Amino acid sequence: MMDAPEIDPARLAAVISPLRRTLLSAARASAHLPEIPDAQVEILRALPRGVVRSPGELAESLGLGRSTVSNLLTAMQERGLVLRRAVSGDGRRVEVTATPKALRLFERFDDSSAALIAAASAELNSDDRAALAAALPVLERLRDALDEQRRDTASRITTHSPRKEA
Repeated sequence: MMDAPEIDPARLAAVISPLRRTLLSAARASAHLPEIPDAQVEILRALPRGVVRSPGELAESLGLGRSTVSNLLTAMQERGLVLRRAVSGDGRRVEVTATPKALRLFERFDDSSAALIAAASAELNSDDRAALAAALPVLERLRDALDEQRRDTASRITTHSPRKEA
């Protein structure tokens, strides 16, 4: 039985980030989409049609600070991409939804991304396409494992943060 090949984590990381940026840029250009910062795209991804979340839930799910999410939501609201409204009966709580405009833009982005990947992968040989297809579930599990590590780290930081001494 052959040993599994070793993964080069630095090489994988060096491919994933530029691949994501390249796809985002190409999809924007292909679909003639406005410039929407990556962090705002991720917020829209977390707010699919019919989903309502609080800013705190968004911050936690995306691994961002609450103030960062608040600033992103303010900018997105000004651009007509999200709606923020007070929860009825609790004026301190806010819920966030994507606007129809944002959902249309995001759908165009996803359609453009899928078309670009389909066209680029069609240029690969059949062995490479098969390897890429086989890698998708593994990449999804890798994403989930990284997200779990991030959540565990955040949890340890919040529950074990040192107290200031008087």
